[in-house]
Amino acid sequence: MSIFLNLSEKEQNKPIYRIISLKRLFELFEINRNVLVHPSLWDDPYENLILKSKVRSNTGEIVNYRFHKNFYGQCWSLHRASDAMWRIYSPDKRGIRIKTTPNKLLSSLYHGGAENSSRSCVIGKVRYLSENRLLEFGNSIYKNCSLSKDNLFQSLLVKRLAFKHEREVRLMYYDLNDSERSKKFSYEFNPHEVIDQLMIDPRLTKEEAYSMKSEIIKATGYKGSIKRSLLYAVPDEIILNDNKA
Repeated sequence: MSIFLNLSEKEQNKPIYRIISLKRLFELFEINRNVLVHPSLWDDPYENLILKSKVRSNTGEIVNYRFHKNFYGQCWSLHRASDAMWRIYSPDKRGIRIKTTPNKLLSSLYHGGAENSSRSCVIGKVRYLSENRLLEFGNSIYKNCSLSKDNLFQSLLVKRLAFKHEREVRLMYYDLNDSERSKKFSYEFNPHEVIDQLMIDPRLTKEEAYSMKSEIIKATGYKGSIKRSLLYAVPDEIILNDNKA
């Protein structure tokens, strides 16, 4: 089974990003655990739709698989700078963008408690399809009622075209023996080793960003790069139509 889905070898070590609240950041450093959630907690009602669907078997029997209750995921993005992402995930301007790579993130999950033979962890890039293509893909997943783990994970790596702007990458975990059916799964996580950079909301002033940076260092002891996003930085003076020729 592949552990990198829809990601080239080069992409496995390229940056991915996730914007979280300042409170969640402090919690991440305090308890040293990363949390994945059940897809049912994601906003889009189409999430996990393929795995939750009933399937007609070769004998005509309607089968209702329960695989969807054993999956957990966490959403990241390939977007380095996106106004929309800041506004969605940092509504109070106190969000922090954390940066890592697919390779580092997946390694943290594997070594943090998902290496058991009854469990599987992967990371993959989401593909965006029309609703007709989604249905075709769902049918291909259940073709001959033969399911592989790759196919199960791939079913969580498709979304509608309306979400294409997200450029999403997903860390995913599957536990065959999960009998408690919890909505969340957490694992041991060392943010000092996994996180390459922290970025402060671009809508804060320089003074506000400096104050937040000091707050972060004091609360977390993070020694890596902490910067303020320059998404809204005013460019140097520009003279238009300045043609001296």
